[in-house]
Amino acid sequence: MADLKTDKVLQVELVAADRLVWSGQATMVIARTTEGDVGILPNHAPLLSSIIEGVVDVQTTDGETWIAAVDAGFLSVADNRVSILSERAEMSHEIDLEKARQDLERAQSSGENDDAAAEAVRRAEARIRAAERAS
Repeated sequence: MADLKTDKVLQVELVAADRLVWSGQATMVIARTTEGDVGILPNHAPLLSSIIEGVVDVQTTDGETWIAAVDAGFLSVADNRVSILSERAEMSHEIDLEKARQDLERAQSSGENDDAAAEAVRRAEARIRAAERAS
Protein backbone atom coordinates (compact mmCIF):
# COMPACT_ATOMS: atom_id res chain seq x y z
CA MET A 1 0.00 0.00 0.00
CA ALA A 2 1.21 3.49 -0.73
CA ASP A 3 2.33 5.63 2.17
CA LEU A 4 -0.80 7.65 2.95
CA LYS A 5 -0.63 10.88 4.90
CA THR A 6 -2.95 11.12 7.87
CA ASP A 7 -4.77 14.09 6.30
CA LYS A 8 -5.70 11.90 3.32
CA VAL A 9 -7.40 9.06 5.24
CA LEU A 10 -10.13 8.50 7.77
CA GLN A 11 -9.76 6.25 10.79
CA VAL A 12 -13.14 4.51 11.02
CA GLU A 13 -14.73 2.49 13.80
CA LEU A 14 -18.13 0.83 13.46
CA VAL A 15 -19.25 -0.21 16.93
CA ALA A 16 -22.32 -2.19 18.03
CA ALA A 17 -23.43 -2.37 21.65
CA ASP A 18 -21.77 -5.75 22.09
CA ARG A 19 -18.68 -5.58 19.84
CA LEU A 20 -16.38 -3.73 17.52
CA VAL A 21 -17.80 -4.61 14.09
CA TRP A 22 -15.18 -3.00 11.82
CA SER A 23 -12.15 -0.78 12.23
CA GLY A 24 -9.68 0.49 9.71
CA GLN A 25 -8.60 3.25 7.37
CA ALA A 26 -10.91 4.58 4.69
CA THR A 27 -11.11 7.21 2.00
CA MET A 28 -14.89 7.66 2.27
CA VAL A 29 -17.83 6.71 4.49
CA ILE A 30 -21.50 7.01 3.56
CA ALA A 31 -24.23 6.72 6.20
CA ARG A 32 -27.91 7.60 6.50
CA THR A 33 -28.68 10.28 9.07
CA THR A 34 -32.05 11.61 10.16
CA GLU A 35 -31.50 14.42 7.62
CA GLY A 36 -30.55 12.10 4.72
CA ASP A 37 -27.43 10.39 3.40
CA VAL A 38 -24.09 11.96 4.29
CA GLY A 39 -20.72 11.30 2.68
CA ILE A 40 -17.62 11.78 4.78
CA LEU A 41 -14.26 12.43 3.11
CA PRO A 42 -10.88 13.21 4.72
CA ASN A 43 -10.73 16.61 6.42
CA HIS A 44 -14.52 16.74 6.83
CA ALA A 45 -15.81 19.36 9.24
CA PRO A 46 -16.66 18.09 12.72
CA LEU A 47 -20.09 16.48 12.79
CA LEU A 48 -22.32 14.78 15.34
CA SER A 49 -25.53 13.30 13.98
CA SER A 50 -28.16 10.67 14.65
CA ILE A 51 -28.27 7.81 12.17
CA ILE A 52 -31.29 5.71 11.29
CA GLU A 53 -31.66 2.08 10.29
CA GLY A 54 -29.86 1.67 7.03
CA VAL A 55 -26.65 0.82 5.26
CA VAL A 56 -23.16 2.16 5.98
CA ASP A 57 -20.73 2.05 3.07
CA VAL A 58 -16.97 2.24 3.78
CA GLN A 59 -14.44 2.68 0.96
CA THR A 60 -11.10 1.49 2.34
CA THR A 61 -7.65 2.80 1.47
CA ASP A 62 -7.03 -0.61 -0.16
CA GLY A 63 -9.84 0.03 -2.65
CA GLU A 64 -12.25 -2.39 -0.99
CA THR A 65 -15.85 -1.63 -0.13
CA TRP A 66 -17.26 -2.80 3.19
CA ILE A 67 -21.00 -2.63 3.68
CA ALA A 68 -22.87 -2.95 6.97
CA ALA A 69 -26.48 -2.85 8.09
CA VAL A 70 -26.96 -0.70 11.19
CA ASP A 71 -29.75 0.21 13.57
CA ALA A 72 -30.34 3.72 14.79
CA GLY A 73 -27.41 5.31 16.59
CA PHE A 74 -24.86 8.08 16.27
CA LEU A 75 -22.23 9.27 13.81
CA SER A 76 -19.29 11.35 15.02
CA VAL A 77 -16.66 12.95 12.81
CA ALA A 78 -13.65 14.90 14.13
CA ASP A 79 -9.98 15.13 13.13
CA ASN A 80 -10.32 12.47 10.40
CA ARG A 81 -11.83 9.99 12.88
CA VAL A 82 -15.27 8.58 12.13
CA SER A 83 -17.17 6.71 14.82
CA ILE A 84 -20.45 5.00 14.06
CA LEU A 85 -22.21 3.77 17.19
CA SER A 86 -25.28 1.60 16.82
CA GLU A 87 -27.26 -0.77 19.02
CA ARG A 88 -26.85 -3.49 16.36
CA ALA A 89 -24.59 -3.64 13.32
CA GLU A 90 -23.75 -6.46 10.93
CA MET A 91 -21.30 -6.63 8.10
CA SER A 92 -22.95 -7.70 4.84
CA HIS A 93 -21.02 -10.98 4.68
CA GLU A 94 -22.47 -11.95 8.10
CA ILE A 95 -26.07 -11.59 6.89
CA ASP A 96 -28.08 -14.61 5.78
CA LEU A 97 -30.07 -13.06 2.92
CA GLU A 98 -32.82 -15.68 2.93
CA LYS A 99 -33.33 -15.31 6.68
CA ALA A 100 -33.41 -11.51 6.32
CA ARG A 101 -36.12 -11.84 3.67
CA GLN A 102 -38.13 -14.14 5.97
CA ASP A 103 -37.70 -11.63 8.83
CA LEU A 104 -39.04 -8.86 6.57
CA GLU A 105 -42.03 -10.94 5.52
CA ARG A 106 -42.77 -11.83 9.14
CA ALA A 107 -42.49 -8.18 10.24
CA GLN A 108 -44.74 -6.97 7.43
CA SER A 109 -47.39 -9.60 8.10
CA SER A 110 -47.45 -9.15 11.88
CA GLY A 111 -50.51 -6.92 11.57
CA GLU A 112 -49.13 -4.50 14.13
CA ASN A 113 -48.76 -0.80 13.37
CA ASP A 114 -46.68 0.35 16.33
CA ASP A 115 -43.17 1.79 16.43
CA ALA A 116 -41.58 -1.59 17.23
CA ALA A 117 -43.16 -3.20 14.15
CA ALA A 118 -42.04 -0.33 11.91
CA GLU A 119 -38.52 -0.58 13.34
CA ALA A 120 -38.45 -4.34 12.66
CA VAL A 121 -39.43 -3.70 9.03
CA ARG A 122 -36.74 -1.00 8.60
CA ARG A 123 -34.10 -3.25 10.21
CA ALA A 124 -34.97 -6.19 7.92
CA GLU A 125 -34.96 -3.92 4.85
CA ALA A 126 -31.52 -2.55 5.80
CA ARG A 127 -30.12 -6.06 6.24
CA ILE A 128 -31.46 -7.09 2.83
CA ARG A 129 -30.03 -3.97 1.11
CA ALA A 130 -26.61 -4.54 2.73
CA ALA A 131 -26.49 -8.20 1.70
CA GLU A 132 -27.68 -7.50 -1.85
CA ARG A 133 -25.26 -4.59 -2.39
CA ALA A 134 -22.32 -6.74 -1.30
CA SER A 135 -23.14 -9.59 -3.68
